[in-house]
Amino acid sequence: MTTLLQAIDLHRTYRVARGMFGGHADVRAVAGISFSLNPGETLAIVGESGSGKSTLGRMLTLIEPPSDGHLFIDGIDVSNIGRPSKELRSAVQMVFQNPYGSLNPRQTIGAALEEPLLVNTATPARERRDAALAMLERVGLRQEHAGRYPHMFSGGQRQRIAIARSLMLRPKILVLDEPVSALDVSVRAQILNLITELQGEFNLAYVFISHDLSVVRHIADRVLVMYLGRAVEYGAAEQIFAAPRHPYSRALMSATPVADPRRVKERIVLKGEMPSPFNPPSGCVFHPRCPLAFERCPQERPELTGEAGHMAACFATEAANSPL
Repeated sequence: MTTLLQAIDLHRTYRVARGMFGGHADVRAVAGISFSLNPGETLAIVGESGSGKSTLGRMLTLIEPPSDGHLFIDGIDVSNIGRPSKELRSAVQMVFQNPYGSLNPRQTIGAALEEPLLVNTATPARERRDAALAMLERVGLRQEHAGRYPHMFSGGQRQRIAIARSLMLRPKILVLDEPVSALDVSVRAQILNLITELQGEFNLAYVFISHDLSVVRHIADRVLVMYLGRAVEYGAAEQIFAAPRHPYSRALMSATPVADPRRVKERIVLKGEMPSPFNPPSGCVFHPRCPLAFERCPQERPELTGEAGHMAACFATEAANSPL
């Protein structure tokens, strides 16, 4: 199977000022992320706020370039490509968390859907209009909605519009950044079902960024768990949810509600807060909050290890799984 998207040791570092007398500091928002994605697959990226999920999403959609590492889209290294071509931008599209914020309030829905074709292709006006109307119907809206404005729609309808717009250029990859977190619970299932249907119809590859693990469990094929810009666990969703190896992943999973009153779950409460990205901990970045930390953890940084289908970056996990 052809790999559509491949990230190799991706980094994103920002140089920021620390006040009038504080000088400058480097913030490592993403610090060495690697993964691959095939057609029809869904990779979920999970972690707390500040873990670097959205920064990684902006790199994948070519909004921001990586500071280091390599990013391949459909076999093309786009790491230092400068201004991406229209073909590359068309290959990867993004659906944002807030559908109202991603739509121009002064633009009709029909014009918003036609705009990607207008900017990136030479499609005639009549064909652009027909394509926009067809896509509106495909996401569950009516053709007469094309003449209305974003404020006339509910949150779920706006997200349908945002999804429709992202598909106008027929991309191969969609990056979905918290696409249902701003919606009512009653609407989330409808949008998730639509996303799943569209993936099968267009053979799309998804990068699904979320903090809601109950949603991730429903939609993901593989999961990448991030903490303070680093990958702490990566593998098949089924294996990670069944037996998470990293202490951080276990804490996240323990906070996920289970619709089974007979099942008793142990709630793992992490102490403290995520450290500042201005001054990340030495060694394993999770060690100040880790219940399994020992003397090696502050001194060395663990790498992802384990079989290809399930890897974790944890010295305690390595020790537990090593042969006697």
